Amino acid sequence: MNTALTSLLDLLDLERIEQDIFRGISRSAVVPRVFGGQVAAQALVAAGRTVPGDRAAHSLHAYFLRPGDPGAPIVYQVDRIRDGRSFATRRVVAVQHGLPIFHLSASFQEHEEGLEHQEPMPPAPDPESLPTAEELLPAHADRFPDPKVVDRLLEARAAVDLRYAEDPPFLAAGQGPREPRSQVWFRTRGKLADDPLLHVCLATYVSDMTLLDSVLLAHGRGGWAVGDVVGASLDHAMWFHRPFRADEWLLYDQQSPSASGGRGLGTARIYTQDGRLVASVIQEGVVRVPR
Repeated sequence: MNTALTSLLDLLDLERIEQDIFRGISRSAVVPRVFGGQVAAQALVAAGRTVPGDRAAHSLHAYFLRPGDPGAPIVYQVDRIRDGRSFATRRVVAVQHGLPIFHLSASFQEHEEGLEHQEPMPPAPDPESLPTAEELLPAHADRFPDPKVVDRLLEARAAVDLRYAEDPPFLAAGQGPREPRSQVWFRTRGKLADDPLLHVCLATYVSDMTLLDSVLLAHGRGGWAVGDVVGASLDHAMWFHRPFRADEWLLYDQQSPSASGGRGLGTARIYTQDGRLVASVIQEGVVRVPR
């Protein structure tokens, strides 16, 4: 396990300061605010630590309310909405400087047998055949107006091996609209403990990294790092269908059905390498063209 992954796991190991109140710290992000995937993952950790271990997270719904301050701790207040015979529901508010910055609702369920079907996995290249971030980003450093961006992007991906199946938006910028679809493979850069909540939280963390890429591709835009759009996550929802491991390759198949009003919508499916559909994701974000 590399030091970056160890640091990320430490980030998700929240300090309990009261029965249902937790405190987390932040790490430096690519943008000058707390990374949204970090807040979502930490909030899910807080919720999960108030639920019996035999109930697994099966859904979350969240709103990003204010930019987080990476230099200040975040307090997570958990409200035990319901504990039923099969399901448990939690509400989490993340607070900084006395103000809520993030709100999450999550539901947990005991294991249950039931009907089974799934959308089939789409075609995708072998992840081992794709360039790593360390190979891709430095080779195209001239695409970014700020030369420090490459180092910041590499730092953000140091704990997670994330590989694009096709040219990412920063390489496709200026080439005209493309099909609003993007695929990435990801896994942590090291083995993880056999804790289902940990694997779900790490997938939640990664899910905020690239979901709006498909919006950018539809308009030939390169993204904030190129400087032709500005944006931020507004809300985020995930459904976890089947158990999985975040330290094994997962395909993040993303597309955008719509963009309007300064907002873009991304939808996605997450598959294991052997084709099991393990999660569905939807996110809306601000996507604005600078004036």
